[in-house]
Amino acid sequence: VQLQASGGGLVQAGDSLRLACAASGRTFSSYVMGWFRQAPGKEREFVAAISRSGVSITYYADSVKGRFTISRDNAKNMVYLQMNSLKPEDTAVYCCVAKSTGNYKAVYTQIQSYDNWGQGTQVTVSS
Repeated sequence: VQLQASGGGLVQAGDSLRLACAASGRTFSSYVMGWFRQAPGKEREFVAAISRSGVSITYYADSVKGRFTISRDNAKNMVYLQMNSLKPEDTAVYCCVAKSTGNYKAVYTQIQSYDNWGQGTQVTVSS
């Protein structure tokens, strides 16, 4: 599956953004989808993930829990990341990732679990 993220931009602290990730392929519904981010000088970190279709299990990093929401639209082959109450520390390049699985309850938080990566989109939050 090929992935393309969009929706990043420059916003002020407290603002909201919605990132979108378009996926190619006919089996999108069988993929666990996730978002990772990488800030300058820092390691890539997990942000959020959602299980494959059938059971909408989501998981979030503690740093974004309560502020970010991941969702998917299988009819459109899209996954979204709604980001509210943005903070300067959310500044990073955000990438969407995918992993095909037959496990309806699987949600992956480790980078090495994913084998499909898209190009990132820059999110910059000014104070």
